[in-house]
Amino acid sequence: MELIFLGTSAGVPTRSRNVTAILLDLQHPTHAGLWLFDCGEGTQHQLLRTTYHPGKLDKIFITHLHGDHLFGLPGLLCSRSMAGNANPLTIYGPAGIKEFVETTLRLSGSWTDYPLEVIEITEGVVFADQRYTVTAQSLNHPVECYGYCVDEHDKPGALDAAALIRDGIKPGPLFQQLKNGETVTLDDGRVVNGPDYLAAPVAGKKVAIFGDTAPCPQALILAHGVDVLVHEATLEAAMEEKANSRGHSSTRQAAALAQEAGVKKLIVTHLSSRYDAQGCAALLTECRDVFAECELAHDFLQVCV
Repeated sequence: MELIFLGTSAGVPTRSRNVTAILLDLQHPTHAGLWLFDCGEGTQHQLLRTTYHPGKLDKIFITHLHGDHLFGLPGLLCSRSMAGNANPLTIYGPAGIKEFVETTLRLSGSWTDYPLEVIEITEGVVFADQRYTVTAQSLNHPVECYGYCVDEHDKPGALDAAALIRDGIKPGPLFQQLKNGETVTLDDGRVVNGPDYLAAPVAGKKVAIFGDTAPCPQALILAHGVDVLVHEATLEAAMEEKANSRGHSSTRQAAALAQEAGVKKLIVTHLSSRYDAQGCAALLTECRDVFAECELAHDFLQVCV
């Protein structure tokens, strides 16, 4: 999986940073998913500066209905339709997201020529298939707000082909069946159990992408043990009280959560527009003083999971 940050500013865009939007490229040969988390104003413009096409999006997850996470959605939906794309799209988000989408399309005389489904979520599993499970957890913000955890299922271990050949089993279609964990009967009557020739399963990756939040117990549940945690760090530690009063976290609080949750890597984003390049460098230093495996997001940063 790979994360691509399309916007990293809190509240309003700056000259160098757009408002929040994050792509997740699942990068799987049989699961060509491209998911978007939040869609601040100008997200489709940011997409034009990448190699990714809106038509490839099949899921959009909205954390909450504040404008800097949402106002780019109507334009993106309409442009995707005007490009003649027929691929279905599903939007997930808090209560009100369906009304927002339907009202903006109706009042602007717009429509989509592709199947569009809007699902209003609550806590728990919001999507699951054979490869991924996405769960949502409520956070601490003035409006209903969620974080999402994308959990890739464990992958089967490698097939020990050499051991099969030593046991007199010739390479062929049976190898694929055994790799799938099936039990097969050979022409000579022998029964071969696939799992006996498989290495241990390969653990899937886990990514947690938070919406805006002040510290809360639910955050620890969502972040526990993930490979990559994407968390806001709107303000510096000295302004922690102000950040919390508005439903946001400081650098120190984001880093402390990463440390307590045992995450492997922390990416902080959603930075106040008050910070220039020098100020952002100071924010990163504050985070790393608490949790060393931290990176500060900037627009178009790409992170492999």
